[in-house]
Amino acid sequence: MDTNKTILEMIKGKLVVSCQALPEEPLHSPFIMGRMSYAAYLGGASGIRANSVADIHEIKKHVDLPIIGIIKQVYDGSDVFITPTMKEVDALCQEGVDMIAMDATDRIRPDGSTISDLFPQIKKKYKNQLFMADCSTYEEAVTAVELGFDSVGTTLCGYTEATKGKPLPNFELAQKLVATLSVPIIAEGGISTPEELKRLFDLGIYSAVVGSIITRPMEITKRFVKAIQ
Repeated sequence: MDTNKTILEMIKGKLVVSCQALPEEPLHSPFIMGRMSYAAYLGGASGIRANSVADIHEIKKHVDLPIIGIIKQVYDGSDVFITPTMKEVDALCQEGVDMIAMDATDRIRPDGSTISDLFPQIKKKYKNQLFMADCSTYEEAVTAVELGFDSVGTTLCGYTEATKGKPLPNFELAQKLVATLSVPIIAEGGISTPEELKRLFDLGIYSAVVGSIITRPMEITKRFVKAIQ
């Protein structure tokens, strides 16, 4: 991609598809995620969100779309696992991704720091890298903008202790972020139907990431089975 502005313009008003499979899932494979991303591209996706250097490297062989990269890494004693430390940021920058997403909640990170401690160091080291803040609350999003994140996602709403049980997608949060923050707002988390996606865009979001309902057949199957049990 040419510039950060170009990258953001490419996903404006469009769909980003999350192509991820965790180690315990049958589709866990860079090869499969590469094909999955190509299928998403053929379906009209304008960006891909992907987990791990291996998957991202493979995906690049199949699509020429903006990639939002993350590394999910679990550390003992911390609930933060989406690009939690400088080590994961270094690996993603070395591989080369258009935007790096990271947990920007107020939770304590594996090294004992907060996002307010860590992110200024990251921005100083990688001045020209785009960063997306995966937030769970309005207050976290405000802090992320103040820290210098280039975009804010609703990614972790419903997945933290403070937001557990919140209905998803959280239209109210998305609307409030759009109305008050100056950076692109990316809706993510719990988007299960085209109608929900359209409603979010009607609220003014910049872009949206849809994952499980498109790319996780095991989870989709579970939902259908649960409905008839």
